[in-house]
Amino acid sequence: MRANPVTAIIECIPNFSEGRRPEVIHAIVEAITAAAPVTLLDTSSDPDHNRTVVTFIGEPEAVAQAAFAGIAKAAELIDMDQHKGEHPRMGATDVVPFVPIRGATMAECALLAKQLGARVGSELNIPVYLYKEAATRPDRYELPDVRKGEYEGIRESIKTDPTRKPDYGPVALGKAGATAIGARPALVAYNVYLNTGEVRVAKTIAKALRFSSGGLRNIQASGFLVEGKAQVSMNLLDYEKTPLARVQELLKIEAARYGVTIQFSELIGLIPEAALVDAARWYLQLDRFEPEQILEHKLTGSTATDSTSDDPAGFIAAVAAGTPAPGGGAVAALAGALAAALPEMVAKLTIGKKKYADVETEMLALASRAESLRKQLTAQVAADSAAFAAVMAAGKLDKDDTNRAPNMQAALLHAAEVPLMVLELSAQALDLVLIAAQKGNVNTITDAGSAAHMALAAAESAALNVRVNLKSITDGGQVRQMRGKLEMALANVRTSHTQVLGIVASRGGL
Repeated sequence: MRANPVTAIIECIPNFSEGRRPEVIHAIVEAITAAAPVTLLDTSSDPDHNRTVVTFIGEPEAVAQAAFAGIAKAAELIDMDQHKGEHPRMGATDVVPFVPIRGATMAECALLAKQLGARVGSELNIPVYLYKEAATRPDRYELPDVRKGEYEGIRESIKTDPTRKPDYGPVALGKAGATAIGARPALVAYNVYLNTGEVRVAKTIAKALRFSSGGLRNIQASGFLVEGKAQVSMNLLDYEKTPLARVQELLKIEAARYGVTIQFSELIGLIPEAALVDAARWYLQLDRFEPEQILEHKLTGSTATDSTSDDPAGFIAAVAAGTPAPGGGAVAALAGALAAALPEMVAKLTIGKKKYADVETEMLALASRAESLRKQLTAQVAADSAAFAAVMAAGKLDKDDTNRAPNMQAALLHAAEVPLMVLELSAQALDLVLIAAQKGNVNTITDAGSAAHMALAAAESAALNVRVNLKSITDGGQVRQMRGKLEMALANVRTSHTQVLGIVASRGGL
């Protein structure tokens, strides 16, 4: 027997030049998740850097399609002439790296980068520079070299300097700027905050750390002033060759020269588990430690090399992790998706059975409608976490910032809209459950009953999340309108739930 081929999984981590407007961040993330069947892993926004990093995985074609949709939406909503932030940038979508995760090679990621670059250049009219393993020239291998001069500098130099001619797209910058697209190994992006406000110290330490100025190989580093503190912002381009602990220890030594210490550190986006395991080995002197000794590996049957597989245990572990997201809203969406999946199953187990030939056409339609709802509700799992991230981003804005209040209101409104959609979609799913219970294969009647309970749980849980966000929204008209939709949908769900249980009982399921 031949083994099934391993599905190629690629990670994409686009960086967008927006970290202050939650409605824009949400629109970009929604465009990504709606464009193709990809899994959103993380959204990280920083208002000081005015930048958002989105992380998602999927099969190659899906990842490329989702990335294109994100680039297109960013070009529509971000004007680089108005953009200001601490982080270097040259475009609305600044950089799009592809990373091979499972069943894919670096060469395949480089080819994907070139294909996406050609499409972005021709269809969106955005200059594209290929970098890292997709680079067509040695002087474009490193991202800082590609980005040199940033948006304002490239806008002028691209007109006259032949070395600035892009790999794809026009030889001119519009308001969406330029985009770097490439292929690279997984990197670790993290920031270290010092107990000083002197940005000069952070810049000096960064210079000592980064490889381009004589520091550690595989390290990019810069110094910024963020929230009143000096920050050393770093990318570890190869954490296996230049481990996290080594970087941290050198940073401590350099900081001590100026009489400062590390106050705290933060990750940007995601980190490979192997990088943390290596740091634990070093700091705790666990020389004989093996990843198989991690409790969660034993519980889930996973390994460090397969930690990105789409497994329910991964989502459950994320919910249990003690972080604010994913939380109740995402769980409600998942419950709704399961509620839609069950009538789809019932329909498919009814189709083709002679006993149910008279309802086959109806079951075919039911399966199609249920599949569509299942996919919509599944997308809301990630959308809920993204909406919460937008609220958090708005909350990080300075209290004196005039944009803080409107941004927070927009974020809260969207954070209520997502669970309201979950509630309304769950109500639609329950309508399908009613058909499945009435006309589906009687051997699946308890599955229809289970679907009814899941839909009710999804709706009631989603309603809680709508209400808690509406409490902080100041627009009374919007609050009344959404409350009206909530109560109507919830009443329909409760009525349909009771009807389904009655049918289940009458067909021998209780």
